[in-house]
Amino acid sequence: MELRTLRYFVAVAEELHFGRAATRLHMSQPPLSRAIRQLEAEIGALLFDRSGTGVTLTAVGSVLLDEARALLDHADRVRERVGAAAGTATLTVGILGDGTDPGAARLADAHRRQHPGLDIRIRDTDLTDPTCGLRAGLVDVALTRAPFDGTALTVRELRADPVGVVLRADDPLARRERLRLAELDDRRWFRFPPGTDPRWQSYWHGGAPREGPVVRTVQECVQAVRWNGTVGLAPLGHRIPAGLAVVPLAGLAPSRVVAVWNEGDANPLIRSFVETAAAAYRR
Repeated sequence: MELRTLRYFVAVAEELHFGRAATRLHMSQPPLSRAIRQLEAEIGALLFDRSGTGVTLTAVGSVLLDEARALLDHADRVRERVGAAAGTATLTVGILGDGTDPGAARLADAHRRQHPGLDIRIRDTDLTDPTCGLRAGLVDVALTRAPFDGTALTVRELRADPVGVVLRADDPLARRERLRLAELDDRRWFRFPPGTDPRWQSYWHGGAPREGPVVRTVQECVQAVRWNGTVGLAPLGHRIPAGLAVVPLAGLAPSRVVAVWNEGDANPLIRSFVETAAAAYRR
């Protein structure tokens, strides 16, 4: 039973509405509903009575609510006391994808010089969560790519990259200097799983529904192209594995590298991190 799942449960129990709880947690409703169903399966009992008129706690849910609140309060106190005893501040940063962007390396160097005593924890996330765990409360700030649902989030653009089509090097289209989306309509694309942010999916699918293998990571994308001749999109300027090629794509808006954090979060460490990131990515 994870603390994150208990936080989800408490939000639903207090709101008695999955939609409002999802908004409060800065996440979409489907993954929240899945998490609650998984928690119910783990406990072996229903936590909520669901009906057309709303959601109410079951007797088991009422017991768990009291215990979950106490456990979460205790976990917060432990975190605060340990942090104070260690005398260190911590910032958890979510990073999307394969980490090959040179801007990220410059940011790490610059931030380490400016905050030598700060403990930076990195959470590397797959392509199914463009907020890198921010909505779930797993990170303080994320380095990622737009577009995605920005509700209750603050987004700072760091850089805009043109996009290309990833192909096998022996694909006839790989010899072209530039491609248009219409020329790829009859090809299989890699896709993201159901429940992935719709704006994010639409952008990386070229704005149209696609057929092809479902992927979650950059490496799965690479292998889908290498083994199956699948096509997909990627920012220009990153290192390309041997045997693959990237052809610039016309007619698609650039991919925006962004820093994103929860709206209203006044943590000065986040502000400092974002300013350092803006300078690192401008170079």
